[in-house]
Amino acid sequence: MSRSERYKAAKELLGRYGQGHLLDLYDRLGDDEQDGLLDAVDRLDFSRIPGWVQDYVTNSKPAALPEEFGPADYYPATSPDSEQMRAKYDQARKLGAELLAGGKVAAFVVAGGQGTRLGFDGPKGNFPISPVRNKTLFQIFGETILAAGRKYGADLPWYVMTSPLNYVATVEIFKSNDYYGLDESNVFIFQQGTLPNFAFDGKILMASAGTIAASPDGHGGSLKALYDSGATADMKSRGIEYISYFQVDNPLVSVVDELFIGLSAMDEAEMSSRALIKAHSKEKVGNFCLVDGRVTVIEYSDLPDEQAEKRSPDGSLVFELGSIAIHVISRAFVEKLNADGFALPIHRAVKKIAHVDADGTAVKPEEPNGVKLETFVFDALPLADKSIILQTIRSEEFAPVKNATGDDSPEVTRRMMVDRSAAWLKAAGIEVPTKADGSPDCVIEIAPGFAICAGDVKAKADQIAPIKSGETVYLE
Repeated sequence: MSRSERYKAAKELLGRYGQGHLLDLYDRLGDDEQDGLLDAVDRLDFSRIPGWVQDYVTNSKPAALPEEFGPADYYPATSPDSEQMRAKYDQARKLGAELLAGGKVAAFVVAGGQGTRLGFDGPKGNFPISPVRNKTLFQIFGETILAAGRKYGADLPWYVMTSPLNYVATVEIFKSNDYYGLDESNVFIFQQGTLPNFAFDGKILMASAGTIAASPDGHGGSLKALYDSGATADMKSRGIEYISYFQVDNPLVSVVDELFIGLSAMDEAEMSSRALIKAHSKEKVGNFCLVDGRVTVIEYSDLPDEQAEKRSPDGSLVFELGSIAIHVISRAFVEKLNADGFALPIHRAVKKIAHVDADGTAVKPEEPNGVKLETFVFDALPLADKSIILQTIRSEEFAPVKNATGDDSPEVTRRMMVDRSAAWLKAAGIEVPTKADGSPDCVIEIAPGFAICAGDVKAKADQIAPIKSGETVYLE
């Protein structure tokens, strides 16, 4: 089909859906730009756009809550008191180690974000965060995956999902860092999809005369992108059965956890979750609930205050489990989801969206002017035939770095990294100098090559020199 024929077909199609303005500046474009715009129009999902506009753009009704829901059950972080459950935990750890040693597990990081909120120019994964060597998030994860592969005697492939915005930069970062010691063939970098940005009247915005304004489709897009990119096919060829999912902003995450993987496999769970006990009733994390017998996450902003504040007889919150975006997902589950027109629920986000107006003039709004659409990975949980939740300890596994100052800032994250290293050393019988408030009176960083869990430190306790007050310690 010639370019002029493609233009005519696109103009007719867009007119039917009230989006004809997308071609208003077409004549200003060069040949390659015209082809690019027509390609972008071809990629728009016209079967869904009218519904998106009606349900999420021109309509701002709150998310519908299920009529009945209750708290979800979970496995505690440490071995329970009962002999039967202790035996199950031991069996799960053994099974998890066997799956890792057998090459049945892959690491998967969602890394589509930029470091804008941190005042950092570039992919968030390249943000330097470790307390002594200032290693980046990518470096910490890469070294951890390398160390885990050596520990279990098997390759641990790493799948990295970027956004179109940071894909090229991320690939270059990995190349320039020699893939953090990993074999290039074991690192699979791919892009997530995008969804168009809308003005409040339902019209799709233009980022430039030849570019449709679009944003990454959220971390929920990872489940589609894994399939569309060929990542799941690559996993299948390697014999991968389980995907260890985590997000790029959390340097404390246990990239692969024997117990979590083992419990998921033992219970034949298609998608499992780590949860923490919320710090307070309105902490900004999703709430794990049970709806019609299935694990479901209700956003903190959607849970009514009456439910959020509800207490059990022992004084604990009824809805105490917070979602922190750490999962074990069956590869077969991802394939099943994508077998027939898979789509997760859409969520609406009102934003300030830069665009060009009808004359092609750049507009940088000072107030929210439109709607971005995104999907959340936890919305796949109720689609799983079986799902389990394993509690984690905040100080052990959750210190996201999101903001330049205040909560979830680099200062807080680095402090938590030092605190966890000190705790691991103390558990191994190493004396750590402390301040009057009990915090470490030293700066400690444990390289993944030295230890990826507290047990690894204990095995190397005789290699650690005495630590002095005010000292900076790097264990490698």
